[in-house]
Amino acid sequence: MKNRELGKSGLYVSAIGLGCMGMSHAYGAPADKREMSELLAKAVEIGYTFFDTAETYGTTENPHDNEELLGNALKPYRNRIVIATKFGLRFDTESGKIPYPLITDSRPDTIRRSVEGSLKRLQTDHIDLYYQHRVDVGVPPEEVAGVMADLIKEGKILHWGISEATEEVIRRAHSVCPITAVENRYSMMARHYESLFPVLEELGIGFVPFSPLANGLLSDQYTASSRFEAGTDYRASMPQFRPESFAENRELLGLVRRLAEEKNATPAQISLAWMLCKKAWIVPIPGTRKFSRLQENAGASDIDLTADEVRQIDKALDTMRMSAVFGGTAIKS
Repeated sequence: MKNRELGKSGLYVSAIGLGCMGMSHAYGAPADKREMSELLAKAVEIGYTFFDTAETYGTTENPHDNEELLGNALKPYRNRIVIATKFGLRFDTESGKIPYPLITDSRPDTIRRSVEGSLKRLQTDHIDLYYQHRVDVGVPPEEVAGVMADLIKEGKILHWGISEATEEVIRRAHSVCPITAVENRYSMMARHYESLFPVLEELGIGFVPFSPLANGLLSDQYTASSRFEAGTDYRASMPQFRPESFAENRELLGLVRRLAEEKNATPAQISLAWMLCKKAWIVPIPGTRKFSRLQENAGASDIDLTADEVRQIDKALDTMRMSAVFGGTAIKS
């Protein structure tokens, strides 16, 4: 797979990364660890070098399931890959709500405890890219960035970033310790963060879209009759998977199918290629539990869309009827 630099940071990763959350969290009960370990090894073999996790991707019984999985599975390849993990968030598992509300905590002492725990679970002496999982309104961005600068000096992390950040937060944090990447929700159905692109380009920051396939809808593998396990699979409550939403999204799905046919590709590959061809510093991180999807997503990096084709897609998306799309869970202070 082709490689890309995240902004102007000097950090190079595979053009498509692997979001590993769904192996342990939010997409049904955790997958079999042996099978996922084999899948992660195969990912390295076919060219993935960028793996995304977080200290909170797990279950109420084991909230660190995903980091532990990656630590064991990727240890043999550690010098060939980039691991991104996150701090500053926990789930309110006692709320009785699914998805669980989010509780932020980016106090310096909490960050220090988090980084030590992640280093141990990932079985490594450094974290390549360490994200603030969500902005904590109780802790100034400058203070968080100061802790990141210290962790970089100590060699515990090499780069840092923020997830779901705004321009103000990015600028304030970046002025203290340069940010390598911003990881925000982004897909053909969720384009509001395109307003950040000029800022990211100005500051030399990479953009890492999570949920780049709108939680899988843009893979065109689901129908109005698709069902998901309530309680463990968040798609059961996502608006784009309601039966009536497939009628609302008929034109969108028709667009990606038509483009896929023209480019001898799949709808998922078109959805990923569309964002890859927008900026050279965009690196999406779709997730999967299946080798066939792993291969399919990687193939998106070989699809070329011209600037005019991207503009035409954007123009169509601007006026297209779509259903609501999942925008994330509520944050509690």
